[in-house]
Amino acid sequence: MLITENVALAPLTTLKVGGPARYFIEAQTISDVSEAVAFAQSKNLPLFVLGGGSNLVISDAGWPGLVLKVGITGINHRHGHDEVVFEAGAGEDWDKFVGLVVAHNCAGIECLSGIPGSVAGTPVQNVGAYGQEVSNTIESVLALDLRDGQLDELSKEACGFSYRSSIFNTSERGRYIIVQVNYALKHGGDAYIAYADLKRYFAGWSVKPTLAETRDAVRKIRAGKGMLITAGDDDCRSAGSFFKNPILSAEQYRALMARAAAKNLQIPSYPALDAQKKVSAAWLVEHSGFSRGYGNGPVGISRKHALAIVNRGSATAADVLALKDSIQQRVDEIWGILLEPEPVFVGF
Repeated sequence: MLITENVALAPLTTLKVGGPARYFIEAQTISDVSEAVAFAQSKNLPLFVLGGGSNLVISDAGWPGLVLKVGITGINHRHGHDEVVFEAGAGEDWDKFVGLVVAHNCAGIECLSGIPGSVAGTPVQNVGAYGQEVSNTIESVLALDLRDGQLDELSKEACGFSYRSSIFNTSERGRYIIVQVNYALKHGGDAYIAYADLKRYFAGWSVKPTLAETRDAVRKIRAGKGMLITAGDDDCRSAGSFFKNPILSAEQYRALMARAAAKNLQIPSYPALDAQKKVSAAWLVEHSGFSRGYGNGPVGISRKHALAIVNRGSATAADVLALKDSIQQRVDEIWGILLEPEPVFVGF
């Protein structure tokens, strides 16, 4: 197991900001993970586990301890009655994994195509898009428990999934290192076409789209929003959607509607969001003075998507946080809603 020092972390993230790691280890096996943990404990080092780097903002000071990149690969699958369980190593590229699942004609994660990052990150954030969330298909998560050094298999229920959250980023943050995720997917199932973007894409089709056609559509839609990592596209230098769609109480929702009506505006309504009184964070951002393409300095808003804070090429983490704070403050002033960031903040 190779231990390196003062390793630049910015190149390992999609936002491309942040300082170095004091120590860095890339683990290829579960044994490597255990050894890395023992090394950190022996030197009393703070430990941060890095996945695909797609949902992170790393501080300009970097990380003072050990950064452990989990690079465990390998995919196996086993057939059940009407489903296939895919066992994926934590370090597998997520989008490639989705492509493999779709190629096996298995439904359940096709709408999550094009999302950058690794398999390990999906249960942490309960990754979701276009009406699907990984919590709908995760059967169990295999993780190293740092309390006792043992491998635990946590069921879906034990993971405590909710909107963009799980025990891994809330009540048990820092306790587990995910090494494998098992997904139960429906063989021969239909593609999930529920969100407006997909309905528009397939409008006029006389036959139901296949899983492969749906995956292709999702990737094209994401590319149009700068949410697909594309070489040479500055709008891709981001951490993805920077703010969560707020989930409001009935009272908060009524207050928001009243504020919008006073401005002769109407809050966009999507059936998939209405069930939870969830509103569009992108709409709130754009109607608070932060339009697509906002900003002329080193940091700004994507020209394709109002929720993506982008690094124009020379931004620092401090620049990113300053824009984040400005957006949150203005949205709160105008709409009475404090937007919650989606990325993980490291080293602050």
